[in-house]
Amino acid sequence: MSMKNQTWVSEIVLLGFQNLHNFKVPLFSLFLLIYILTVWENVLIIVLVAFSRNLHSPMYFFIQQLSLSDLLESSNIAPTLLQTVLSDGVTMPLVGCITQLYFVAYSVTFQSLLLAEMSYDRYVAICIPLRYTSIMSHAVCIKIILMSWIFSICSTLATANLIGTLKFCEQNKINHFFCDLDPLLQISCSDTFYVKIEATLMSIPVVVCPFILIIVSYMCIAHAILKIVSHTGRQKAFSTCSSHLAVVSMYYGALIAIYLAPSKKETKTISKVLSLFYTVVIPLVNPVIYSLRSKDIKEAFKKIVQH
Repeated sequence: MSMKNQTWVSEIVLLGFQNLHNFKVPLFSLFLLIYILTVWENVLIIVLVAFSRNLHSPMYFFIQQLSLSDLLESSNIAPTLLQTVLSDGVTMPLVGCITQLYFVAYSVTFQSLLLAEMSYDRYVAICIPLRYTSIMSHAVCIKIILMSWIFSICSTLATANLIGTLKFCEQNKINHFFCDLDPLLQISCSDTFYVKIEATLMSIPVVVCPFILIIVSYMCIAHAILKIVSHTGRQKAFSTCSSHLAVVSMYYGALIAIYLAPSKKETKTISKVLSLFYTVVIPLVNPVIYSLRSKDIKEAFKKIVQH
C-alpha cells in the first residue's frame, strides 16, 4: 500500500491484560489498593522529611526525592492500568500516549541519577566521614538534585520530540498497559532507526554511567568496611547501605529484565509482568524498605501520631 493511501492514526489502543474474566474486579481492587498505599506511603515520607528536624540530612533529603519520583511515576501509570483492567483496554490520544512515555522515561532517568547520588553519599559517609558535612552540605545536595531534574527533563524531551515526528498508520493497538518505547516503535510505519539509536546513546549517560558509579562506590565502601576491626562497627557501617542496596538491586534488576528480554510474542506477558513490578510494585516497596531500616523515620512518625 502506498504511503498516500494510508490513514494516519491519532489514537492508541492499550490492550492491557486480556481475558481476565472473573479476575477483573479482584485485580482492579488489588491495583487500586496498591496505588492508594503507594500515594499514602510516599506522601508520608515527603512530609516527615520536610517537617522533622531529625531527618534534615543528605540521606533523607535524597530519600524524599525518591519518594517524590515514585509518587509521580505511580500516578502516571496507575490510572491507565486501572482502566485497562476494568475495560479490557483503553483508548488514548497519540499525544497523550507520547506524554505518558515522556514521564516514564523521565522517571527512569531521574531515578538512575538519584540512586547514583545516594551511593556517592554513602561512600562519603563511610570512606571520608570527617569531610562528610562539608562535601555533602545542604546547598550541594540541592544543586545536585536541581541538576538531575534539569538533565532528566532535557534528555527525555529530546527523545519525546523525536518520537513525535514518527507516523502511525492503520495499526494502533499496543499489547501493553501503558505507552512504553518498544511497543510504540513496533506499530510505527516510519523508519525508527534514528529513534532507537538516540535511545541507545542516551542510555549511556542515563543508565549505564550511574550504574558504574554505584558499583565503584560500593567497591570502595566494601573495602573500607573490611578495614573496620570490630564486628559491631562493620555491621553498623553495612546497615547504613543495606536499604539503598536493596532498592538498587530491584530497580536495575527490573530494568535489565525488561529491556534486555527478547521481544517475542511468548515473552509479551512476562514483559508486562516485569513492567508491572517496576512501575507499580517498586514505588510501593521503596518507602517500606527505608522506613523499616530507619529508626529516625519510625521516631518521626511516632511523634506525628502522638501529636
